[in-house]
Amino acid sequence: MPHAEFYYHDNDQSVAFTEDHNSGIPVTEEELSSIGVFYRHLDTLEEVDQVATERSYKNRDQIELSPVTFPGGADALDKKLETFYEEHLHEDEEIRYILAGEGFFDVRDHQDRWIRTKLYPGDLLVLPAGCYHRFTLTGKKYVKALRLFKDEPKWVALNRGSQEAESSSSRGEYVNSISVN
Repeated sequence: MPHAEFYYHDNDQSVAFTEDHNSGIPVTEEELSSIGVFYRHLDTLEEVDQVATERSYKNRDQIELSPVTFPGGADALDKKLETFYEEHLHEDEEIRYILAGEGFFDVRDHQDRWIRTKLYPGDLLVLPAGCYHRFTLTGKKYVKALRLFKDEPKWVALNRGSQEAESSSSRGEYVNSISVN
């Protein structure tokens, strides 16, 4: 089973966003860590439980995205993926453990370049609160993921450029946490 891939996005707008968009320039786990992104490959749910305990995650649920499982079918899923692909932030960490299938999370580096993370089963990714990102499925259009939460599940996306996002305290805290001194 493959592990996550991290690389710079090629920014080719003429190709569907569900394609790999691999520029050929790899990104290291250390580079992800420098922007506050936490990654681990975990083989068992017991290992996930250990990380959840260490990081104080109290709640969880599962989500399955595919043309078959999504309410409204393939067209509705495609519309939802367009929404997920809008650059946004959350005021809580976004935590995903891939159980089956695969998907992409894109995040910005210190120079505002897109880093694409391609996740496979066993990959755990934590995006810090206030970190702009976007998500999409791969061309296989299937993922089953465990979502973990520190408190009650909260799912509010604040789109980049909105007053709400730019004035978010979580955004300010995030920017301060990754600033180079």
